[in-house]
Amino acid sequence: MKDNFSAQANDYARFRPHYPAEMIQYIMSNVSQHQNALDVATGNGQVAAALSPYFKEVYAVDISEQQLANATQLYNVHYKMASAEDLGFKDNTFDLITVAQAIHWFDFNAFYKEVNRLLNSNGVFAVLGYGLFSAGFKADKVLYHLYREILGTYWDEERRYLDENYSTIPFPFAEIVSQKFENRFSWNVEQLLGYLNTWSAVQHYINKNGINPVDLVKTELQTIWGRGEKEVVFPLLLRVGRKV
Repeated sequence: MKDNFSAQANDYARFRPHYPAEMIQYIMSNVSQHQNALDVATGNGQVAAALSPYFKEVYAVDISEQQLANATQLYNVHYKMASAEDLGFKDNTFDLITVAQAIHWFDFNAFYKEVNRLLNSNGVFAVLGYGLFSAGFKADKVLYHLYREILGTYWDEERRYLDENYSTIPFPFAEIVSQKFENRFSWNVEQLLGYLNTWSAVQHYINKNGINPVDLVKTELQTIWGRGEKEVVFPLLLRVGRKV
């Protein structure tokens, strides 16, 4: 698993969008037991925190010490450093295993071996994510230019799984047809720019060229955005299945 997010862990905690309550509730509607849950590649613990009210114990792992240092602290959420391919828990421990906006970085075969080992006999596995957001025609033209033309070659190859809405990832589970969700936020331009700076391709560009590519479109976005807030809409990705 690649670690593309330690360098901007603080911004990741501040600016990455959360998942709506109705999406978490839908996942939970498929879970029959509520003892233990595991969130893999938890980052700042967004999903782990959202699962906290539903389970006796929630465990959350990430390979980044910096990400875990920014994680939400709750009485029944337990964090540790571990890779997705070597999670280190006992067999048949979990009623639910989740991974949000990260499965495309994993070694699928090794990770799914761990998932099948760790889920109990009626356990549920859920993959969450979100695609490129929309903010209206004028803003979208600039954002698409940044995403495709400026950053196009700086995205890791694995990013294509998100562009394909996670429809092409291996999914060796008894899949449950999922509802469709989206997330809407009202963002000012500072929140917009903060989020853009968490993109992994932005960091790759900076590392290679010594300049921030977001600055290439910053003035144009500020002009379009103005001093107020604009609605941004994220298409959400969800695949849910049971252990076979």
